[in-house]
Amino acid sequence: MAVDGVVSGKSLIVSFGEMLIDFVPTVSGVSLAEAPGFLKAPGGAPANVAIAVARLGGKASFVGKLGDDEFGRMLADILKQNGVSDNGVLFDQGARTALAFVTLRADGEREFMFYRNPSADMLLKPEELNLDLIRSAKVFHYGSISLIVEPCRSAHLKAMEVAKEAGALLSYDPNLRLPLWPSADDARKQILSIWDKADIVKVSDVELEFLTGSDKVDDETAMKLWRPNFTLLLVTLGEKGSRYYTKKFHGAVDAFHVNTVDTTGAGDSFVGALLCKIVHDPSILEDESKLREVLRFANACGAITTTKKGAIPALPTEADALALINGA
Repeated sequence: MAVDGVVSGKSLIVSFGEMLIDFVPTVSGVSLAEAPGFLKAPGGAPANVAIAVARLGGKASFVGKLGDDEFGRMLADILKQNGVSDNGVLFDQGARTALAFVTLRADGEREFMFYRNPSADMLLKPEELNLDLIRSAKVFHYGSISLIVEPCRSAHLKAMEVAKEAGALLSYDPNLRLPLWPSADDARKQILSIWDKADIVKVSDVELEFLTGSDKVDDETAMKLWRPNFTLLLVTLGEKGSRYYTKKFHGAVDAFHVNTVDTTGAGDSFVGALLCKIVHDPSILEDESKLREVLRFANACGAITTTKKGAIPALPTEADALALINGA
């Protein structure tokens, strides 16, 4: 079945939310003010996930709004060049594509300064959604940045509802960016407002602490975020690997140790790898040995993504990930 030129089949992963340009300093370990220059790096977590899926040979589509400007057209081209369907992409005549200036600290972690007042992604309206595309998703993936302001929030809620009604698995990675929210309390409240709608949720250790108010990253804290309707809850721990929780079992999978240059996109790469496998074999979610194998693959994909600057250029192919796994 074709939807507006998209071959939907039953393995389509639709990713919803923001796509933007990160301006990354040419030198690591300096403040934004001290940076001698910046490189354009296309990003935005939901777009990164879509490209991660396509790079691994999966079928991906991105739904979101870009500015009708040079940067917006460039981002739409990048989706297409990377094998992601852009049938859900819209252009706004009145607002610019979002920009973020990213500081790369000496340890590879990041700090952000955003230009979004408002940016095109915030102006996506429910009536503009390509509902046929969303209904054709086997997995519908989203973050929380699209919940911050209207009308995008309503578009996000509508897209989730339509995907769920059509039988998609809902995948949620809150991807906390505190500077974008009016307050930390508002961020926590809105991120959790759709918590129980998801099937698969992935949080980082930092997000776990933020959402629970705990300073511990352990099973007891993670279980505060568990909901009865969840199929899988994941906590990513950076160089310490990842933890998984299902109704029947839980455990941890070690990370791969690599030379980390830039952590941008590592979580998105992990999510893309996981979804790519689940979409073809949902039984992974019921079988611990299969799930552990898939999480080892996802950990490898996340690790490889940290070895180069920028998210999209660093996203691995299946062969890259297998080479790291087999060489370990």
